[in-house]
Amino acid sequence: MVQTPTNPETISIELPSAIALYVTPEQFEALSIANRDLRLERTPQGELIVNPPIGGESGARNRSITGQLDRWYEEHEDLGEAFDSSTGFRLPNGADRSPDASWVRRERWEALTPQQRKGFVPLCPDFVVELRSESDSLIKLQAKMQEYIDNAALLGWLIDPQNRRVEIHRPGVEVEVLEHPTELSGEDVLPGFVLNLRRVWR
Repeated sequence: MVQTPTNPETISIELPSAIALYVTPEQFEALSIANRDLRLERTPQGELIVNPPIGGESGARNRSITGQLDRWYEEHEDLGEAFDSSTGFRLPNGADRSPDASWVRRERWEALTPQQRKGFVPLCPDFVVELRSESDSLIKLQAKMQEYIDNAALLGWLIDPQNRRVEIHRPGVEVEVLEHPTELSGEDVLPGFVLNLRRVWR
């Protein structure tokens, strides 16, 4: 009689890019818990997206962005909650996404149950930032930004350090493209927030 080990050894396999792996929301949560060193995302169709750890330059840029957002948040805590890149959101369309930085209005956050706040947050942030790393596809990031807007985000920044370009995404209007900007305004979504891009471009 063959017995199945109670703690099977973990093995690794390589998946060619042409092969998609589909998981349920429950499976995705289990994978995310077991692989905390990876940034995992899931499309509305259930396709698993594995984002490896970013390099040093991208990490420093992301730290600058989240640090500046956090300083603004500390002075405007009554307006909402800010999050870093490790936070997962389950969008209304069923996708699981983790923006590089994000923010949710206070009334929307307070409307969630304590249990909902502990797991993948079941809403789309009001504000999102995606920072393009050298390995990121610009087309895929643009599609992700449109997905955020389609799921009720009010403001999104796609920051592309390679080209020193920023795309500003807003609902109901054309995408605004800024070439070599030095700062970005949080507009009326994050009143008073100004992101200094000089630290991001260097």
